[in-house]
Amino acid sequence: MTLRRGWPLAAVAVLAALAYGRAMVREPLGPYDAAAVRSMAGSWHDVVFGAFDPAGTVSLDKLPGAFWLQVLSARLLGVHTWALVLPQVAEGVLTVLVLHRVVRRCAGRPAGLAAAAVLAASPAVVALNRGSISGSLMILLVVLAADAVVGALQDGRAWRLALAGVWIGLAFQATMIEAWLVLSALAVAVLVAAPGPLRRRIGGVAVGGVTTAVVSLLWMGAVRLVPVAARPYADGSVTNSVFEQVLGYNGLARVGAQSPLQVLPGQGLDVAAGAPPGWDRLLTGDLGRDTGWLLPVALVAAVALLLSRRGEPRTDPVRAAVLLWGVWAVTLGVASSWAATINGSYTAALAPAVAALCGIGAATAWAHRAEAPTRVAVVVAVLGAAVYGAALLWESTAPAWLLPTLVAVSLAALVLVAVRVERVGLGVAALAVLLVPATASVSLVLHGYGAFDTPFESSTAARGIHRLFVATPARAARPLPALGKARAGAPDLPAGPSSAVTSVVSYPTAQEVLPIGGSTGTQPVRRSTGGAPTSPAVRSTWYSRSRATTPAGLDRDAPPGGRRATPPLRSYYCLPADATG
Repeated sequence: MTLRRGWPLAAVAVLAALAYGRAMVREPLGPYDAAAVRSMAGSWHDVVFGAFDPAGTVSLDKLPGAFWLQVLSARLLGVHTWALVLPQVAEGVLTVLVLHRVVRRCAGRPAGLAAAAVLAASPAVVALNRGSISGSLMILLVVLAADAVVGALQDGRAWRLALAGVWIGLAFQATMIEAWLVLSALAVAVLVAAPGPLRRRIGGVAVGGVTTAVVSLLWMGAVRLVPVAARPYADGSVTNSVFEQVLGYNGLARVGAQSPLQVLPGQGLDVAAGAPPGWDRLLTGDLGRDTGWLLPVALVAAVALLLSRRGEPRTDPVRAAVLLWGVWAVTLGVASSWAATINGSYTAALAPAVAALCGIGAATAWAHRAEAPTRVAVVVAVLGAAVYGAALLWESTAPAWLLPTLVAVSLAALVLVAVRVERVGLGVAALAVLLVPATASVSLVLHGYGAFDTPFESSTAARGIHRLFVATPARAARPLPALGKARAGAPDLPAGPSSAVTSVVSYPTAQEVLPIGGSTGTQPVRRSTGGAPTSPAVRSTWYSRSRATTPAGLDRDAPPGGRRATPPLRSYYCLPADATG
């Protein structure tokens, strides 16, 4: 790639890096993940087993693969906010570049550049890459798998499908079963469009599937062979099994059951569980403003492209790309719509498919701009984006100028296309389609929002997220100096009713705060040092009976001269003699 041809892509990558990296100077959203990274950064044992706390009593409630890069960054650069966010920034920028390569190989350079730009500006992706949670790595890895499959579509080599299986298996280490959802899209593309007879194509899919299974289950199988006394308790399981944690707690239990995020509010933690399951879940409310903006345009592009490629050879690369990204979008869209709970960071995996379909559609429309079917498709896409975008803006806190601007630009695009001013009309149409999601992404950056925020969210929602992930940890840290003095050399800080609760103390202190009950406080974690019982109900009784008088300086969370926060953070001082059970 020459410098002259490469500068637009370089500009997109730089802008993406600036948008994602601006969060590196802030406190990280998600003290649970940050506390786990800090713990693992201090012990190779904790790294290998994905331990949540420094003493390695309990694991993360998920596989630790994505956190290993954060741990490496923390060990090399120190435990800082920017060191924890840096891997996500790099992963996000690399994903933009890899998607450009994938789409370019199938549909040409303009389509690749358009897809990269749409992905870089997608609100769900911008929010995700500005935090410390694990979705960024998974998205990069599954897009790399798509790149390997596209290579196999071109030359038919089975090793490329095995490589795709390796990428999916590694993505499984980052977000578990969600990574497997793209397998159907990859398999359909190979079965339909790969060169060679059907038997050979089926064999290639089998090679990729077996490789995926082996790489996905390798770490879990190795941990299964380690005696339970030599590793942390597998959070999320009732039998101390990492297979149960992954396939049950983080798998089948997320469909039609109460998820961990719905359990947490019972502990006084206000965690948004997302809209209820339903066919329109991704199109309304917070998820609509996160992910839904370009879904109508992607649907129009997919249908129009498939109709335009009728009569092409079976191995037609453009149609193969549309099948790959179309099945990807449908599969993840259905899964996200019917999972027990969801948030914007989970739905960001839809963004590469939406961006690819929009990019291929835009490039194809430009190449065939003088044709009547193209003008019809452009009019339908602009109308759909305008009406749907206006509906989302109507119930949001978007700037007052955005809705009338959307209407004006969309009307201008429709008129220009109708009177056959093709070049200007398509440019204005692209502006009409991207105006609202691009503005939403800019608003995320300007407001300093992260992975759990939503564009144009209400001030109440923004305060709730800030209270949970910033204010609550700060309040929890206020009594730490007095607590350190009061414990008089004892090795540990107090126990807490869940990993989610103890993280707000263990992250800023880098000290052991025994997380009893796992991430939600509801898990039957084995009896640990300190004598805490395993049953959540019995633990509550144990807390109330074993607390001693709170020493001076530890009494509650209200600042001097100020009112107590609501709900209060209760701090109990338990003497060693109280921990006999």
